[in-house]
Amino acid sequence: MIKKCLFPVAGYGTRFLPATKSMPKEMLPVVNKPLVQYGVEEAIEAGMNTISFVTGRGKRSIADHFDISYELEHQIAGTSKEVYLGSIRNVLEQGVFTMVRQREMKGLGHAILTGEPLIGSEPFGVVLSDDLCLNEDGPGVLAQMAELYSQFRCSIVAIQEVPMEEAHKYGVIKAEELKDGLYRVDDMVEKPPQGEAPSNLAIIGRYILTPDIFDIIRATPPGKNGEVQITDALLTQAKKGCVMAYKFKGRRFDCGSVTGFVEATNYVFENVYADPA
Repeated sequence: MIKKCLFPVAGYGTRFLPATKSMPKEMLPVVNKPLVQYGVEEAIEAGMNTISFVTGRGKRSIADHFDISYELEHQIAGTSKEVYLGSIRNVLEQGVFTMVRQREMKGLGHAILTGEPLIGSEPFGVVLSDDLCLNEDGPGVLAQMAELYSQFRCSIVAIQEVPMEEAHKYGVIKAEELKDGLYRVDDMVEKPPQGEAPSNLAIIGRYILTPDIFDIIRATPPGKNGEVQITDALLTQAKKGCVMAYKFKGRRFDCGSVTGFVEATNYVFENVYADPA
């Protein structure tokens, strides 16, 4: 039912400097695959074959990655190394890729609004590549959420429990639990002051949004840090109608931090990676 997925990838990646001075953080490899490719594969698995990037200056390599490299293809054609292109070839065969530039960094809400011309008036997924989500025992997080959307037809955010002392680092929800792992959102706060979070249920980088969110974002004033927060827009949507929160099945790694990135790399190498040679 949901065919499009939006990837806000315009951030500077300052926590990974100097590596990200000339290389997008989304292109940092977790073992042998760029971080953003994991998210794209998750979206395609969920049936979201139109992949839309909201990029910025210095992000050309993302567009190049999701395109054919004729010189490389020619050089390794027919050799034992050709097998290493298998995963990206599968992505290119299944996906359609579009992109638009976000000229100024004005928050996640603004980035999503920048992607409106690529999405149009239909529901869509959002993936923040900083969050690497893996579920080896079943469908990925977006596929799980898409199944829920087919039942509820409203915006859905992915959540996980975090220690209360870390809740101030996240958008946090207050919600009524409808059944195990599924909540109806009553309130949400972006990075609440330490000790003042309404719960330990933190929003992570997976969303399914209904298209009315664009008009809501347009009417949302800048919030935390002077940025347009998607959390504020979703709270408006929740009060006008319904926003669901889903405690997903699988593991999430915060690859926006060096510690989380190393944890993800070690986990993928030990549990997921298989040398195609």
